[in-house]
Amino acid sequence: MKVQRAEHPAILAGHQAARTFFAPCFDGASGARENLWVAHVDDGARCIHLAHYGGGASHVGLPVRAIIADAARLGSAGVLLAHNHPSGDATPSARDCRSTRALASAGEAMDLAVVDHLVFAASECRSFRRMGLL
Repeated sequence: MKVQRAEHPAILAGHQAARTFFAPCFDGASGARENLWVAHVDDGARCIHLAHYGGGASHVGLPVRAIIADAARLGSAGVLLAHNHPSGDATPSARDCRSTRALASAGEAMDLAVVDHLVFAASECRSFRRMGLL
Protein backbone atom coordinates (compact mmCIF):
# COMPACT_ATOMS: atom_id res chain seq x y z
CA MET A 1 0.00 0.00 0.00
CA LYS A 2 1.14 3.50 -0.78
CA VAL A 3 1.91 5.53 2.34
CA GLN A 4 2.25 9.26 2.69
CA ARG A 5 3.39 11.49 5.51
CA ALA A 6 0.55 13.07 7.47
CA GLU A 7 2.33 16.45 7.71
CA HIS A 8 2.23 16.90 3.94
CA PRO A 9 -0.81 15.12 2.50
CA ALA A 10 -1.17 15.06 -1.28
CA ILE A 11 -3.64 17.59 -2.66
CA LEU A 12 -5.76 15.95 -5.35
CA ALA A 13 -7.36 19.05 -6.87
CA GLY A 14 -7.85 18.54 -10.59
CA HIS A 15 -7.33 15.82 -13.14
CA GLN A 16 -3.57 16.18 -13.53
CA ALA A 17 -2.94 16.08 -9.77
CA ALA A 18 -5.02 12.91 -9.45
CA ARG A 19 -3.36 11.29 -12.46
CA THR A 20 0.12 12.10 -11.13
CA PHE A 21 -0.82 10.79 -7.67
CA PHE A 22 -2.25 7.46 -8.87
CA ALA A 23 0.19 6.64 -11.71
CA PRO A 24 2.89 5.23 -9.37
CA CYS A 25 0.28 2.91 -7.82
CA PHE A 26 0.30 0.95 -11.07
CA ASP A 27 4.08 0.96 -11.61
CA GLY A 28 5.38 -2.55 -11.09
CA ALA A 29 1.89 -3.89 -10.50
CA SER A 30 1.09 -7.23 -12.01
CA GLY A 31 0.02 -6.43 -15.55
CA ALA A 32 -2.25 -9.48 -15.57
CA ARG A 33 -4.56 -8.29 -12.77
CA GLU A 34 -6.77 -5.27 -12.21
CA ASN A 35 -6.20 -3.20 -9.08
CA LEU A 36 -8.42 -0.51 -7.57
CA TRP A 37 -7.11 2.38 -5.48
CA VAL A 38 -9.45 4.67 -3.54
CA ALA A 39 -8.24 8.02 -2.21
CA HIS A 40 -10.42 9.64 0.44
CA VAL A 41 -10.16 13.42 0.51
CA ASP A 42 -11.23 16.18 2.87
CA ASP A 43 -12.91 19.48 1.95
CA GLY A 44 -9.54 20.87 0.80
CA ALA A 45 -8.93 17.92 -1.59
CA ARG A 46 -6.18 16.64 0.72
CA CYS A 47 -5.77 12.87 0.71
CA ILE A 48 -6.61 11.56 4.18
CA HIS A 49 -6.64 7.83 3.39
CA LEU A 50 -5.63 5.53 0.54
CA ALA A 51 -7.05 2.02 0.16
CA HIS A 52 -6.15 -0.77 -2.27
CA TYR A 53 -8.37 -3.59 -3.55
CA GLY A 54 -7.03 -6.39 -5.74
CA GLY A 55 -9.00 -7.93 -8.56
CA GLY A 56 -8.85 -10.54 -11.25
CA ALA A 57 -7.66 -10.67 -14.83
CA SER A 58 -10.70 -8.95 -16.33
CA HIS A 59 -12.25 -6.96 -13.50
CA VAL A 60 -11.90 -5.61 -10.01
CA GLY A 61 -14.94 -5.26 -7.80
CA LEU A 62 -15.85 -1.85 -6.51
CA PRO A 63 -16.65 -2.52 -2.83
CA VAL A 64 -19.30 0.15 -2.32
CA ARG A 65 -20.05 -0.84 1.30
CA ALA A 66 -16.38 -0.79 2.34
CA ILE A 67 -15.77 2.57 0.65
CA ILE A 68 -18.87 4.11 2.26
CA ALA A 69 -17.91 2.67 5.67
CA ASP A 70 -14.39 4.10 5.37
CA ALA A 71 -15.81 7.47 4.29
CA ALA A 72 -18.13 7.57 7.32
CA ARG A 73 -15.32 6.59 9.68
CA LEU A 74 -12.87 9.10 8.20
CA GLY A 75 -15.32 11.96 7.59
CA SER A 76 -14.37 12.04 3.91
CA ALA A 77 -15.79 14.80 1.73
CA GLY A 78 -15.07 12.83 -1.42
CA VAL A 79 -13.33 9.88 -3.02
CA LEU A 80 -11.24 9.51 -6.13
CA LEU A 81 -11.00 6.07 -7.70
CA ALA A 82 -8.36 4.67 -10.02
CA HIS A 83 -8.00 1.24 -11.53
CA ASN A 84 -6.06 -0.36 -14.35
CA HIS A 85 -7.09 -2.33 -17.41
CA PRO A 86 -4.46 -4.98 -18.22
CA SER A 87 -5.98 -5.29 -21.71
CA GLY A 88 -4.37 -1.98 -22.66
CA ASP A 89 -7.72 -0.32 -23.45
CA ALA A 90 -8.58 2.47 -20.98
CA THR A 91 -12.23 2.62 -22.05
CA PRO A 92 -14.47 2.11 -18.99
CA SER A 93 -16.49 -1.10 -19.16
CA ALA A 94 -20.24 -1.25 -18.60
CA ARG A 95 -19.48 -2.85 -15.21
CA ASP A 96 -17.13 0.05 -14.34
CA CYS A 97 -19.88 2.54 -15.19
CA ARG A 98 -22.59 0.70 -13.23
CA SER A 99 -20.50 0.30 -10.10
CA THR A 100 -19.28 3.90 -10.18
CA ARG A 101 -22.88 5.15 -10.52
CA ALA A 102 -23.91 2.90 -7.60
CA LEU A 103 -21.15 4.39 -5.43
CA ALA A 104 -22.10 7.93 -6.47
CA SER A 105 -25.75 7.27 -5.58
CA ALA A 106 -24.86 5.76 -2.20
CA GLY A 107 -22.47 8.63 -1.51
CA GLU A 108 -25.14 11.25 -2.18
CA ALA A 109 -27.08 10.10 0.88
CA MET A 110 -24.15 11.02 3.13
CA ASP A 111 -22.89 14.04 1.17
CA LEU A 112 -19.90 12.12 -0.21
CA ALA A 113 -18.78 13.12 -3.70
CA VAL A 114 -17.23 10.76 -6.20
CA VAL A 115 -14.75 13.32 -7.50
CA ASP A 116 -13.45 11.20 -10.38
CA HIS A 117 -12.70 7.65 -11.48
CA LEU A 118 -9.56 7.19 -13.56
CA VAL A 119 -8.85 4.15 -15.72
CA PHE A 120 -5.18 3.48 -16.50
CA ALA A 121 -4.06 1.28 -19.39
CA ALA A 122 -0.65 1.14 -21.07
CA SER A 123 0.30 4.82 -21.45
CA GLU A 124 -3.29 6.07 -21.45
CA CYS A 125 -5.54 7.36 -18.67
CA ARG A 126 -9.26 8.07 -19.02
CA SER A 127 -11.33 10.15 -16.62
CA PHE A 128 -15.01 9.45 -15.93
CA ARG A 129 -15.45 13.14 -15.09
CA ARG A 130 -13.90 14.33 -18.36
CA MET A 131 -15.91 11.78 -20.34
CA GLY A 132 -19.15 13.08 -18.78
CA LEU A 133 -19.82 9.82 -16.90
CA LEU A 134 -19.91 11.55 -13.50
